[in-house]
Amino acid sequence: MAISRQWVTPLTAGAFLLSAVTGALMFFHLDTGLNKAAHEWLSWALLAGGLLHLVANFGAFRNHIAKRRGQLLVGSFALLLVLSFFITSDEHHERPFAPPVRALAEAPLSLLAEVAKTTPEQLRQRLTQAGLQATSDQQSIAELVGADMGKQLDALGAALATKGE
Repeated sequence: MAISRQWVTPLTAGAFLLSAVTGALMFFHLDTGLNKAAHEWLSWALLAGGLLHLVANFGAFRNHIAKRRGQLLVGSFALLLVLSFFITSDEHHERPFAPPVRALAEAPLSLLAEVAKTTPEQLRQRLTQAGLQATSDQQSIAELVGADMGKQLDALGAALATKGE
């Protein structure tokens, strides 16, 4: 059964458009709503479309990689892929909110209570309602939930929430 370019090419183009736009939005930290989820999950359509497009156009692809330019381009990207597994960066491209979140999460609960304009007892009660059991005012959110910033943000949200929210 031959793969029809009439549907493979539009599939690949549409999936590329979605992946390129959502990827660019994520790169510039402008993603909203379901952009990240769409990028992660619907990129499978790009992968499928790309593979089917390769199969449908294998003769042309073979002609391209038979030439030096095609070999250099495909080889360069293959090398970059391999290197991406082994080379790490000291810069983790941390979000701008990470340092203050980390500082609040590592602060003792007694200090966090001052920031929240409440008592340490009320703060511990809020944390208990959020499913966290603090045994000392000297503990921190980071001690209670670990290093995961998402969990720290959730716990800080519970700790700093006011009754009106």
